[in-house]
Amino acid sequence: MANGRHPAGGARGRRRSAVLGAALGGCALVAAGTAPAAAHPGGPGRATAYVALGDSYTSGPGIPRQVDAGCARSDHNYPSLVAARRQVAAFTDVSCGGATTAEMWQAQGANPPQLDALDRHTDLVTVQIGGNDVGFGSIIGTCARLAVQDPAGNPCERAYTASGHDQLALTVVRTAPKIDRVLRAVHARAPHARVVVVGYPDLLPDDGSGCFPQVPFAQKDFGYLRDTEKRLNLMLRLVAGVNRAAYVDTYGPTVGHDMCKAPADRWIEPLQPSSPAAPAHPNAKGEAAMAEAVLDRLDRGRGRD
Repeated sequence: MANGRHPAGGARGRRRSAVLGAALGGCALVAAGTAPAAAHPGGPGRATAYVALGDSYTSGPGIPRQVDAGCARSDHNYPSLVAARRQVAAFTDVSCGGATTAEMWQAQGANPPQLDALDRHTDLVTVQIGGNDVGFGSIIGTCARLAVQDPAGNPCERAYTASGHDQLALTVVRTAPKIDRVLRAVHARAPHARVVVVGYPDLLPDDGSGCFPQVPFAQKDFGYLRDTEKRLNLMLRLVAGVNRAAYVDTYGPTVGHDMCKAPADRWIEPLQPSSPAAPAHPNAKGEAAMAEAVLDRLDRGRGRD
């Protein structure tokens, strides 16, 4: 459907909503108990028809060589590296900078709806989406603007919780049904595919420390923003489990290489990049690290997430 709405309907839909709601409501308790991914074709060494869906963290803006200016897509992004290592029989990368879940069903400039790349012959799909639905870009802009008012405090956290509720945490929860619809649509269009949901890498120091002004957030907002990203990744893991998809943790493997680190050590560029990449995005080393995480998950075959 063009509007991206795919209601499950009836008792089955209500059961699904109940399971999804319970998972998100108790996410801290059930993170280790998500369902194992369903067994699909595409074990180690098997040639596959691979389709990559996603946003700019997938497409690799600024990383040489850019092969699609409209989507800021690199031929050294993690899907390209995965496809080369696995020597897939067919590879289609429709990831696009700025994509939200809506772009799964609607065109984005010259890039067709991403789900259109799937068919019954697809047997491997990676999906990395949700960051723009949560509002990564606007969050960065808002927190950088507020930081000048109180660089030693937490003005960003105060702004997002002024209503008495954490608006970013609520946005993550509200994004979950969108991810759920995407994964159901992927299974419907590529019923034989192994589906892999890829999480987001570590953007800020995992210990909550800051690096103002290199990354222009207030000192006590770094931990809040780190926790927001962790909530997003946990939601993606839980929704993947509900939808019989594998989940790839790219956060853990990139800890210690966030945008606060020295240029030689960082895999995520700060707001003023020193390596070819978009601000607050993975550089070539970051894309390679995500590729390794995806390959490791694929090589574990039918193991649990």
